[in-house]
Amino acid sequence: MADPKGFLNTDREVARTRPVEERVKDWNEVYVPGSLLPIISKQAGRCMDCGIPFCHNGCPLGNLIPEWNDYAWRGDWQAAIERLHATNNFPEFTGRLCPAPCESACVLGISQPAVTIKNVEVTIIDKAWEAGGVTPQPPERLSGKTVAVIGSGPAGLAAAQQLTRAGHTVAVYERADRIGGLLRYGIPEFKMEKRHINRRIEQMRAEGTKFRTGVEIGRDMPATALRKRYDAVVIAAGSTTARDLPVPGRELNGIHQAMEYLPLANKVQEGDYVAPPITAEGKHVVVIGGGDTGADCVGTAHRQGAASVTQLEIMPRPGDDRDPVAQPWPTFPMLYKVSSAHEEGGERVYSVSTTHFEGDEDGNVQALHLVEVEFRDGKFAPKPGTEKRIPAQLVTLAMGFTGIDRTNGLVEQFGLELDARGNVARDGNYATNVDGVFVAGDAGRGQSLIVWAIAEGRSAARAVDDYLTGTSSLPAPVRPTDRALTA
Repeated sequence: MADPKGFLNTDREVARTRPVEERVKDWNEVYVPGSLLPIISKQAGRCMDCGIPFCHNGCPLGNLIPEWNDYAWRGDWQAAIERLHATNNFPEFTGRLCPAPCESACVLGISQPAVTIKNVEVTIIDKAWEAGGVTPQPPERLSGKTVAVIGSGPAGLAAAQQLTRAGHTVAVYERADRIGGLLRYGIPEFKMEKRHINRRIEQMRAEGTKFRTGVEIGRDMPATALRKRYDAVVIAAGSTTARDLPVPGRELNGIHQAMEYLPLANKVQEGDYVAPPITAEGKHVVVIGGGDTGADCVGTAHRQGAASVTQLEIMPRPGDDRDPVAQPWPTFPMLYKVSSAHEEGGERVYSVSTTHFEGDEDGNVQALHLVEVEFRDGKFAPKPGTEKRIPAQLVTLAMGFTGIDRTNGLVEQFGLELDARGNVARDGNYATNVDGVFVAGDAGRGQSLIVWAIAEGRSAARAVDDYLTGTSSLPAPVRPTDRALTA
């Protein structure tokens, strides 16, 4: 174990963020560079090496958390990254973007603040990159089999890297102009700088993975042609059909889906635009949806110079502490969370629903009308007399996603069956109803966490490897029917 008295003598300490007035003026990551390293060994020493480490089950990847905590405490960073990479292809992504369900399942968290697992994880991988310890791992021999991966988000990249290392010739098809999926164009730069994606892509290229950007399967290339060309196909296209808000005034200019708004800000950072075509500058911004995507819209609007930012959520405000009955340890609790974007300003309004939008004579949105709601008889009901009008010159809809894209022909051309939630149906081995076609990540699971996407990509790779060769030595962290403590 790490320090036997670490959890008794050391208080929890997390990464420091840069001052708000500084960070809203740029798009760099919000954390103070280098602030973690001086404290992280002591923080890793708080890990108790529990008899039953529930953090393993809290993490869909089954990360070997006590082991790499111990190595980090001892300063053996090479051993730490070897144990971390044993279960996680991209810890620099999860260490920055995952909500850390492992910490919710930490045994120390029963009576004290949990171990800073996420901060230890990102420190280990950052140290490994700095020391040149993350190198290509090309296969020793090729299998002669070919695999196409549709989508280059975390699930697709994980599946592609595992299959390439198993000796198969893998090509990743991405409809956007750059690799990364939502990591590239959905996650703002201030949460994860895109250099982290770029260096992983270079590692994967050196291993032998091929990348094809600007190719949308179903539209630019028929799915049937792809299936004939490759021995197996992995669909990792995500859950990209956004939930809409069909209320009067929805057609007004200035009302956009979050994934219409966020990618443009990222394209500015890539150098594609001098200024984004959709901007919050000088506008009263309303974000509808209280999740992580909504928070990303809030932080982006701050950096674009919004006059005001209001975030609306139909659900009641979560509690500050875990409900021991409704959400007992070690399950992942729904708690009130203040993200870095919320620290930067704006107002959060709970238990409200939008009734309609109001526009000017030119068809531009000018205001939003809402009403307070309460959950009654199985649905949200408006509370009479609570109607309110708020200014809104830019509205972003961040209300989640309802399934795989059905507009490009991919589903129909493959002849894929869908489940009741609009996701691609699959069996216990990630196989669809079409022979040789597999599905992983949000496309099959529905909108979920990045850690689930990587776990499913790894597991789907194992299933594909077994399909192609009759056996596989690749690890299989989860099955589609598995439900860790985060479900």
